[in-house]
Amino acid sequence: MPPEKFAPLDPVIHSRTRLAVLSILVSVKEASFNYLKETIGTTDGNLSASLSKLEEAGYISIKKAFRGRKPLTTCRISEKGTKAFSDYLKALESYIEFKK
Repeated sequence: MPPEKFAPLDPVIHSRTRLAVLSILVSVKEASFNYLKETIGTTDGNLSASLSKLEEAGYISIKKAFRGRKPLTTCRISEKGTKAFSDYLKALESYIEFKK
């Protein structure tokens, strides 16, 4: 397949951590920062930066609260994020050439 036939990949999603975050959030109502960090296996700083990019793009919402005296950060995927994730998967499929 010629390169011009490949669908463009969303640069906001096209990173290991951001793709992992959206993959998790698309299947759950919400996820805590610690859950995402442990599940993805990343650092606080990397996850924080990735969440900020996703939030700036409107793909997720972040809620900060306290549970007792401990901070609790939770994330949810937005409708825009769900659509962007779906479009990203469709674009990836365009990279696969099926031969029969």
